[in-house]
Amino acid sequence: MDLPLIYHPNYVAPIANTNRFPMEKFRLLYEMLIADGVARSEQFFTPELPDLDAIALVHDREYVDTYWIGNLDPKAQRRIGLPWSPELAYRTRIAVGGTLLTARLALAHGLACNTAGGTHHAFPSYGSGFCIFNDLAIASRVLLKEGLVKKIMIVDLDVHQGDGTALIFQDEPNVFTFSMHCQINFPSIKQISDRDVPLREGMEDDEYLRTLAAYLPDILTEFQPDLVLYDAGVDPHIGDRLGKLALTDTGIFRRDMQVLSTCAAQRFPVACVIGGGYCEDMRSLVYRHSLLHRAASEIYRQYRL
Repeated sequence: MDLPLIYHPNYVAPIANTNRFPMEKFRLLYEMLIADGVARSEQFFTPELPDLDAIALVHDREYVDTYWIGNLDPKAQRRIGLPWSPELAYRTRIAVGGTLLTARLALAHGLACNTAGGTHHAFPSYGSGFCIFNDLAIASRVLLKEGLVKKIMIVDLDVHQGDGTALIFQDEPNVFTFSMHCQINFPSIKQISDRDVPLREGMEDDEYLRTLAAYLPDILTEFQPDLVLYDAGVDPHIGDRLGKLALTDTGIFRRDMQVLSTCAAQRFPVACVIGGGYCEDMRSLVYRHSLLHRAASEIYRQYRL
């Protein structure tokens, strides 16, 4: 079997609001992967819409129901940064299903990638920073509840700290949260991950990769997770409008290769999500997101997963 990939066929909400949060990038990413020969259509799986009960394993039930039916108050919507619509509510919910399916496929095949996901700023009772439901946390809780895994590590390399994820699992020893992020960037108030690595503004490729190498292998060896969830945000890129770091396309690809090869060498299954990325040039942004899938395809072949 080739590398399993997840695609959300109805992932475009009509709120193209949005240079701030361009929904069409998800569809364009799928199309680029096919057009560039990175993947074939038969490698893609379509997720199911998850039960609201599964989402409520992480989020307060009142918040889940209120958001789903569109009764979230305007102040809460402003904190999220996205206006409610039925299409966005569906997109939000199916994204959770996509990450959960990605995790299941990673357990079965060693490595799997989503073409969306990484909503790490969502807290139990509210959304924040374009994040509504925390797909990484929900997938973790579902798999732990089902007994498919005993220990999960979340490796978050989005440029922003995974603050919602850190708070959700702050007292949960079976989930290890590792966040390597720009210190001066959003959120202004940081939560406490199991391992936080704050980075200076303007950090470039080589220093970034050396820093990652100084932490990730030892953490994996010490924690010995049954599954790694990898948030491969591309907002550390030098061209990202919300980033403040200075990685190049090559640096992003080397980062993804480094994470995936480190995990594959020790036979830790990895489920990948694309995380954040913000750029006026849509093709450049989609290409950056595709680097994860290009790296994953290479690692999948190299290690014969």
